[in-house]
Order: sequence, then C-alpha cells, then structure tokens
Amino acid sequence: MRLDDIDHQIVAQLLQNARASYAQVGDAVGLSAPAVKRRVDRLRHDGVITGYTAVVDPAALGWTTEAFIEIFCTGATAPEEIYASVRKHPEVVAAYTVTGEASALVHLRARDIQHLEAVLERLRREQNIVQTKTTIVLSRLIGRPTDAPTS
Repeated sequence: MRLDDIDHQIVAQLLQNARASYAQVGDAVGLSAPAVKRRVDRLRHDGVITGYTAVVDPAALGWTTEAFIEIFCTGATAPEEIYASVRKHPEVVAAYTVTGEASALVHLRARDIQHLEAVLERLRREQNIVQTKTTIVLSRLIGRPTDAPTS
C-alpha cells in the first residue's frame, strides 16, 4: 500500500498520542474529523495500523533493569526456532535476527540483577541456545515508539 504525506502525518500524530480524537488529528494535519476517520479506517484495514496500546513506564511496574542479550544458537537455527525459544519468557520485550556473529538480539526487562540472572539461566537452558552475551543498559537516551518516516 502506498501512503501519501497526510497518511504519514496521521500515523505520526497517532504515535505521539493514540488517544487523540479524530478532530485533534484533523486540526494537526488539515483535515476534517470524518476525513481523518476514513483514512484511519483505511490504514487499519490495510494493516498499516495494527492496534493501539498503552505505553507504561517499566520502572513504575518494578522492572528497573534493562538489557540486550546476544544469543548464539546451534548451527543454522531458523528464525522460527529462535522465536519459539524466546517468546515463552515474559521478560523478553523484543527479539531480532541480526547480522554478525550472534544469531539474534533480545531486548529484555527484569526487576533487578538477580531477576536478570535467572532469566539468562532460563534462556541458556533452551536447546538451541549455546551462548549468550549480555549488555546491561545504564540509561536510556532515546526511547521512541516506532516512528513513521518523516520524509
């Protein structure tokens, strides 16, 4: 599907505030509320907008430790197999296959270092994971939702 500039602006507005009314989005992009609703309906129908979610401060929920884990798997492990191994761990908030030596990169959150260690032990027990390399986040410099390209 091809998005025009107004579609991109609408998506950007919803990324900033998914609770904004159609009228508020319309004011920002120069359309009426009904015109914005039609476009949002089309964006949802076409799979551009896949849902809405609450963005929560993990620290407010007690999840104060954040880390990125490089996962090294046996042989030529398929992405589906890696997905099956990491998805069952609720601390994993994102996972990616990557280039380089690692098979995948996992982003996870934990309550504290002891919790992080327990998660790492569980991950290492997965049959296809042979090694992990952990980088603990000291501070988050930028934390944006997925953005629509601005140009």
